[in-house]
Amino acid sequence: MKIAIILGTRPEIVKLSSIIRECKNLELDYFIIHTNQHYSPELDSIFFKDLNLPEPRYNLNIGSGTQGEQIGRMFIGLEKIFEKEKPDLSIVQGDTNSVFAGAFVSSRFGIKIAHVEAGLRSYDNKMPEEINRILTDHISNYFFCPTERQKITLLKEGISRKNILVVGNTVVDAVFWARNHGSDILKKLNLVDNKYCLLTLHRSENVDSKDRLKYLLGQIGSLTEENIIFPIHPRTKKMIELFDLIVPGNVQCIKPIGFLDMVTLEKYSKLILTDSGGVQEEACVLGVPSITLRTTTERPEVVDVGANILMSKSLLADFNKMVNIKRGWENPFGDGNSGKNIVKNLRNLNNG
Repeated sequence: MKIAIILGTRPEIVKLSSIIRECKNLELDYFIIHTNQHYSPELDSIFFKDLNLPEPRYNLNIGSGTQGEQIGRMFIGLEKIFEKEKPDLSIVQGDTNSVFAGAFVSSRFGIKIAHVEAGLRSYDNKMPEEINRILTDHISNYFFCPTERQKITLLKEGISRKNILVVGNTVVDAVFWARNHGSDILKKLNLVDNKYCLLTLHRSENVDSKDRLKYLLGQIGSLTEENIIFPIHPRTKKMIELFDLIVPGNVQCIKPIGFLDMVTLEKYSKLILTDSGGVQEEACVLGVPSITLRTTTERPEVVDVGANILMSKSLLADFNKMVNIKRGWENPFGDGNSGKNIVKNLRNLNNG
């Protein structure tokens, strides 16, 4: 079985890292295709280094552009690679343009598709990611769900239970890996444990609208007593400058950082503010409360266990509610062996 592992963004590198490592350890016939949808070195190569991963065999260098432009360029690049390599199986993870493009072109070539983190739904079709994850699920062959909730979702949508497997979330594998490796980011930034908050903000629905981005910055600015560390995404930085907006004075912007630094900042923060699904999960696994800067989430488990709430009309009220909650909730995403379980099951499914 020849395996193509397709990725293109920071979360995909993180969440496919344990699968890549297991393929390498078992000396399977695999290769990595990187679309380079995230085109900044801080959101790209540093993650391969931090997670001790081999370099991709192919890099499409897609970079920025509209959704249609990105997907179109991915189609062209992937077709050429598949014609040359002729893989038997493609592995994709999540809900990005890279995921949909990888799954769609694989289906056109008759290549089996394994969707890692299948079955997530926000039920907000205004999010491009929601469309990507639904379409990917309905052309995939193997479905690896983080929890039983996603399995039930897929069954309700008419997908056969035969190849749906609940394996936990590979984010746990990656967080456990990073937790066991060092980072001196707190020392570099002169931060003290539990004396700062962490902010991430990059979703298109939050940063591509001037009114929405201005509103969010105003809400974040209401937390006047808090020191907020903000590894600013290139897209967000660009839009703040384009809209001529001002970052609140209580927010310290820093350049994008690698995964080891990010997990360290998450682990020792007082509270995390984020619109990222992956960061919601990472915070939950690390036992740090978080607030989702959105009105929906495709990770309801983090809300169910009390680790997270969705932003209301008052971020200050949300902050006061969450900052002193009792920690110690149960991690709903597995034991850190999801990658190994996925590879084992893929080999069994293929042999069957």
